Amino acid sequence: MSDSSTLAANTIRGLAIDAVQAANSGHPGMPLGMADVATVLWSRFVNYDPADPSWPDRDRFVLSGGHGSMLLYAMLHLTGQSLTLDDLRNFRQWGSKTAGHPEFGEAPGIECTTGPLGQGIAMAVGMALAEAHLRARFGEGLVNHFTWAMCGDGDLMEGIASEAASLAGHLGLGRLVVVWDDNGITIDGSTSIAFSEDVPRKFEAMGWHVARVDGHDQAAIAAALAAARDVTDRPSLVCARTRIGFGSPNKEGKSAAHGAPLGVDEVKLTKARLGLDPEQSFAVPQAALDFFRARDAERGTLRAAWQRRVAHSEQRAAFEAALSGIVDTAAVSWPVHAPGPGIATRKASEMAIQAIAAACPTVLGGSADLAESNLTHVKGSPGITRENYAGRNINFGIREHAMAAVCNGLSLHGGVRPYCATFLIFHDYHRPSFRLSALMHQPVVYVYTHDSVWVGEDGPTHQPTETLQAIRLVPNSWLIRPADAAEANVAWAMALERRDGPVALALTRQNLATLDRGHYPAAANIRRGAYVLREADGARVTLVATGSEVHLALAAAELLAAEGIGARVVNMACTQVFDAQPREYREAVLGAAPRVSIEAGATMGWQRYASAHVGIDRFGASAPGKTVSEKLGMNVPNVVAVARELLGG
Repeated sequence: MSDSSTLAANTIRGLAIDAVQAANSGHPGMPLGMADVATVLWSRFVNYDPADPSWPDRDRFVLSGGHGSMLLYAMLHLTGQSLTLDDLRNFRQWGSKTAGHPEFGEAPGIECTTGPLGQGIAMAVGMALAEAHLRARFGEGLVNHFTWAMCGDGDLMEGIASEAASLAGHLGLGRLVVVWDDNGITIDGSTSIAFSEDVPRKFEAMGWHVARVDGHDQAAIAAALAAARDVTDRPSLVCARTRIGFGSPNKEGKSAAHGAPLGVDEVKLTKARLGLDPEQSFAVPQAALDFFRARDAERGTLRAAWQRRVAHSEQRAAFEAALSGIVDTAAVSWPVHAPGPGIATRKASEMAIQAIAAACPTVLGGSADLAESNLTHVKGSPGITRENYAGRNINFGIREHAMAAVCNGLSLHGGVRPYCATFLIFHDYHRPSFRLSALMHQPVVYVYTHDSVWVGEDGPTHQPTETLQAIRLVPNSWLIRPADAAEANVAWAMALERRDGPVALALTRQNLATLDRGHYPAAANIRRGAYVLREADGARVTLVATGSEVHLALAAAELLAAEGIGARVVNMACTQVFDAQPREYREAVLGAAPRVSIEAGATMGWQRYASAHVGIDRFGASAPGKTVSEKLGMNVPNVVAVARELLGG
């Protein structure tokens, strides 16, 4: 270890403990322990250009243990990519770019939002998969980079990490390298109180290359990373044995170093032990800057050479179109559905996916071993395998947790537009990743079929009575529940056109009649979230319904009309889009008459739109779908009865 590399590592440590101390909040232990790894990784292995930190062919770096965010922030400052010393001084403060955990979009070099443990590993797998897919499509001249990640013991304890690592090993993602901060410490103390796995052997069994190294020996670290980089047929795990809180005389190796400031006196003692000036804060010696920036000219040359290759490539137009993230839905030959015969919206979605895939080469995705039920397979395209990354179908296996996070990584990487699919009830397995999709403004499409108690005999474990409203609670997300096949087309178009957040499509297992759009307004009206599907002169009641229940509302409106009660029907396909419409439009759609909401799910939340409700505020039951629906009140007579009661009997 040279004097300059030692100074570089200790400068990282000094910045980390100063920022945590200034904020009186944070996690100094991991940056202190992993500073040597970071020094070697960023100075010798990660390809980036500080003059263009968003360069598409840069290496990606993911800090899965996001609590150690000051390690990443220090590196982004020292490498000249984005953050200033003032940004570091404002660590964890209102409006700062340096949040407590890395937040995507705050600064170049923060490749994803991390903090929920295990998520970063899974997103890194998605980034590596995107690189492999695009390299297979466009060649190494245009796509040729690595994904590097750091994780800790907590990441590896989370089940999502094992799911993602299993998939990465199966697919042989050789340009993914994860460095494990193997310090044996978590918040509650030694990992031995809860964790006794043989991690290296576990990863070897999952098809990974594994190396063990002293995490404070920079020469050994460099050798291990170089060996991992040269392994091309499988991902690599570098197990770096470190001491948490390295350099702290009284907290090194202890859980006390994990999640709290060292304290003013301990900061000074630590700096003295590391050869730093105890009286200076946020000090960055010029020699440390010179060390990290010595290769900047070379980095710029690499990027310029890539730009020349792109400029002269025959695939330039297609490549730049992929990187733009824009999906041209106008180019899709959308399926045409004649009025009348019933078709499940999951089947209509399948037909839409085929049309989308034919026109939009960046769209790809898969299902959690449910492709035959979700109907998400792109016909005529192979599955992505370690032998062929150019396919459009991702066989995620039964890994719902990792599937959603991997799709976030695919989206964050850029160049592809991913979708993932399962039964609606299993959104609960997606929820942490779905929330991150929304938080990071990532346009991942979540295809959810079997969207109600019409699932039937599989019973309450598979009947999502509370799930629709749970999804709607997530800020910056859309849930679209189309009422027929024509609206399923529009729902897919809306999902692909949205670029700043996730869209969940809730689709039926059971057949629904295709509405006669010569009689009813066009399906495109769901683009405003809700619209009046059936008008009534002098309407005394308005029925507000979603998805399959729109057909209940239409039938109930006919019966009410026969009794002399005018009933309007509003199709509320997407509450989030509707809520964003101008007030005048919302008032015109909802009207002044008393309103009844109709949805085969929890009624909580519908109070914003209606004062009476037809819904299901309980779990379902195991029986044929029609029977369950009838028994739980999702039928025309009950809708009519609730409307009558609202009007005073």
